[in-house]
Amino acid sequence: MRKISHSIDIAASVDRVFDFATRPNNLPGIWPSLVEVSNVERREDGWHAFDWTYKMLGVRFHGNARTVRIEPNKYIEVLNGGGIPSTFRWKYEAHDGGTRVTLDVEYAIPAPVLGKIAEAIAAKANENEMHEMLANLKVALEAAPQPKAKEGVGAHP
Repeated sequence: MRKISHSIDIAASVDRVFDFATRPNNLPGIWPSLVEVSNVERREDGWHAFDWTYKMLGVRFHGNARTVRIEPNKYIEVLNGGGIPSTFRWKYEAHDGGTRVTLDVEYAIPAPVLGKIAEAIAAKANENEMHEMLANLKVALEAAPQPKAKEGVGAHP
């Protein structure tokens, strides 16, 4: 299994970041090689399951994802089965008025499909992709309008 980890600070509240990142239909908009999600199930606490199609070095892989552990607004662990077995561990922490997101991923590259030379190239591409995905998450949340405070609840005249 290969491992990669990356953190990013986002100028948005933990609950907004957690809510956005646990909605599978948002993932293709921030994850460059995630072609499609389907058969989405999601609960209010962020638990989710879905099928996915992912493209690695021009080869399409299909699989499914399901939440195996969740602490709302703090942590979610998602297990992926199918074409690219992997585990995604997302951590959310309040940090400097925003959120620090840390993503740890363990995955197996389907070497018999890609070949040994392509395996090394895919590993580097996956690391770059994780950085890009988290940067896209930051852009999506920081560019989106912030929810307005309700009258009388933290609102200033």
